[in-house]
Amino acid sequence: MSEPRDYYLPVILGTPRKGRYSTYAANLVAEELGKRPRVTTEVIDVLHHPVPHDDAGEAVKSPAFAEKMARADGLVIVCPEYNHGYPGALKSLLDTCLKEYIHKPAGVVGVSAGPWGGVRAIQSLLPVLREFGLVSLFWDVNFSQVQNVFDEAGALKDPAWRRRTGKFLNELLWMAETLRHGREHVTLTE
Repeated sequence: MSEPRDYYLPVILGTPRKGRYSTYAANLVAEELGKRPRVTTEVIDVLHHPVPHDDAGEAVKSPAFAEKMARADGLVIVCPEYNHGYPGALKSLLDTCLKEYIHKPAGVVGVSAGPWGGVRAIQSLLPVLREFGLVSLFWDVNFSQVQNVFDEAGALKDPAWRRRTGKFLNELLWMAETLRHGREHVTLTE
């Protein structure tokens, strides 16, 4: 019997803005994911996957991004809140795939400079994830007043944040294992 393959759980950094504290949140989540056995992860930055706006879907699909989404057993989306919503660059990139997402878990990490930790952006993003066929986690991680969580070099100021991500990542891994089993062993009937 062959050794089971690792779970590939990428972290999508959902903003291309300069000076983004979301980078620090994405790196922390990827670091914590990488500590778990049988997990491979990386940060996928929307900045490195620009999407042309003169067409849509398959016509603008990034082969590199699509391959990573097809390979993924689930994903984490680090989503800053922009005026009560999620970044357009994130939505544009996510829109380039569809079949690659079906029956895979997605967890959202909200980031904001204000007190709500991106909850309004997360609430706006959840119906989009459902439309993609992703299964959203019921735990989120919310970095409120993110400028007080990390210093300007990206160092975490309070180690309690590592524990706070634990429940979220445990659910992600459980869902990744359960849904992979379903995709590989359970036939969906119409």
